Amino acid sequence: MTDRVAEVRSYLVGLQQRIVDACTAIDGKPFTVDKWSKGADEPLQGDGVTMIVEQGNVFERAGCGFSHVRGGKLPPSATQHRPHLVGAPFEAMGVSLVFHPRNPYAPTVHMNVRMLHAQPAQGEAAFWFGGGMDLTPIYGFEEDAVHFHRTCKQSLDPFGEDKYPRFKQWCDEYFFLKHRNEQRGIGGIFFDDFSELGFEQSFAMQRSVGDAFLDAYLPILEKRKDTPYGERERNFQLYRRGRYVEFNLVWDRGTHFGLQSGGRTESILLSMPPLASWAYQYQPQPGTPEHDLYSKFIVRRDWL
Repeated sequence: MTDRVAEVRSYLVGLQQRIVDACTAIDGKPFTVDKWSKGADEPLQGDGVTMIVEQGNVFERAGCGFSHVRGGKLPPSATQHRPHLVGAPFEAMGVSLVFHPRNPYAPTVHMNVRMLHAQPAQGEAAFWFGGGMDLTPIYGFEEDAVHFHRTCKQSLDPFGEDKYPRFKQWCDEYFFLKHRNEQRGIGGIFFDDFSELGFEQSFAMQRSVGDAFLDAYLPILEKRKDTPYGERERNFQLYRRGRYVEFNLVWDRGTHFGLQSGGRTESILLSMPPLASWAYQYQPQPGTPEHDLYSKFIVRRDWL
């Protein structure tokens, strides 16, 4: 393991623990800690830790996973824009989380920070970083969206004024259900294949994004987690979770990378909600909060 890889790993392991500790304090139910490893006889070698709570007091399901895997050949999802790396051995590591709160007024959130290192047969080793965070409300609140986006922007400002608008647009374009012509949520920031600032500054930017997650999400969760709700809100929550499932299975590159490269399926799919539903040609009534989600929130907006 190179010094650079070890440095990134140390940061990611610490980030996972900080996030889980903070969420345990809010929920009250401890996360299950599942350490795993892959042996030499499997397509990928490596190790990781999945931390997850199910049927908690605040979270119906919340998973936060760290993984560090190595393989002999990059999968197609990682080389489609990098033909010079086809067949290159690689290692990839990251922290990925998805939290599904029990209360429909508390939004689902996703965050991921990761690094990939590849060594082609000819030329220098390649490093790149990726990540970001995005918010998926069931019921929208303007102040929540503004707070989330403002915190994302503040995490990127030290690295150039172009980064937030660029990564915000990237997030809007990425977390988009093409088959529904619909945004997944209110967005946030997303970046991938990033190395343009050099290793040290690109890694610093990744750390800044990872460190901003708790500030971006926990104030919203604290504000909404005890809001009274009934059967109507619960049914709409399950319906909207169906869209989350569709995106993750059909469009998400991280899911595809993990499954194509022989990753650990249980950890890859920790983002799935515990319950979801579908309805045929459902249309919310105009003037309702459910309709507002479609018309005011899951549209591309300049929240700042």
